[in-house]
Amino acid sequence: MAGIVGYGAYVPFYRIKTAEIAKVWAEEPERIEKGLGIKEKAVGGTDEDAATIAVEAARNAMRRSGIVATDLGAIYVGSESHPYAVKPTATIVAEAIGATPNLTAADLEFACKAGTAGLQMVFGMTAAGMIKYGMTIGTDTAQGRPGDALEYSAGSGGAAFIIGPDKEAIASIDATFSFTTDTPDFWRRQHAVYPSHGGRFTGEPAYFKHVLGATKGLLEKTKTKVSDYDYVVFHQPNAKFPLAAAKELGITPEKVKTGLLTPVIGNTYSGASMLGLTAIFDEAKPGSRILMTSFGSGAGSDSFAITIKDRIEKVRNKAPATKDYIERKKYIDYATYLKYRGKVKV
Repeated sequence: MAGIVGYGAYVPFYRIKTAEIAKVWAEEPERIEKGLGIKEKAVGGTDEDAATIAVEAARNAMRRSGIVATDLGAIYVGSESHPYAVKPTATIVAEAIGATPNLTAADLEFACKAGTAGLQMVFGMTAAGMIKYGMTIGTDTAQGRPGDALEYSAGSGGAAFIIGPDKEAIASIDATFSFTTDTPDFWRRQHAVYPSHGGRFTGEPAYFKHVLGATKGLLEKTKTKVSDYDYVVFHQPNAKFPLAAAKELGITPEKVKTGLLTPVIGNTYSGASMLGLTAIFDEAKPGSRILMTSFGSGAGSDSFAITIKDRIEKVRNKAPATKDYIERKKYIDYATYLKYRGKVKV
């Protein structure tokens, strides 16, 4: 019916080390790094936001897809750091890549799983014949209150996927399953500068309940076992949670390793699980099976069963690999970090 015909990633150039942030707040760097499993995070420059990150990821996805932008019938952008409260990021992306005017576009919000919600939407629209191609993007320049645990983990980055006819696909979406409840975990009210969260008290009822619930639901729906998959990527608010979820399901750490990017770029929120998937696409061989499960505070998870197809070998090198962006970096100090974030209100 339909499958993934293109993918792209983007991670900003700048990095700040966990130790640099800890020094400012008189914290022990070793304790923070061990607790979160994060050594450093990606930081957007003064001219970067969720929209510019989305544009870069979208351009890379277009390069791999081989289609023209005006063929896109839909663009959805998932983020919790959209530049405008009223004015869509999706139209900015559509204009920047030359996809306007004959398409539908919208911004999505569901904390960190808004991008995968978009993936389900464009997959359904394409499979139903409503559009020929559709794009979904997960992008964030996540902000944490200075001194809060989120300041150590919240990073910047994004990923884009294009869905199109199965005959052109580089990967098939074999099935998807969602698990959703109204569970308080992480929130930000209108006009609030920084988000609030329940800290360590929300891991079990929020993250693990939904990630495990969606993953088990997908396995049951597809009548598959975790051993049937070669790669696994979970939403990664830190480095510990996805590994703990994998252990609970009997998944070896080796299968999670490729898509676990949080230790070196931080939690990119709406981009987190999708960026992990792009890293897997960069190395997976045809026939490889992938299990991806996102998570968004609120709360919910989307789980996907994906199989790599032969065509990926022809398009993989048409855009930079995710690891190229990760390895291309420059470290900054805390003062520069504050400058790049703009005006800071504590």
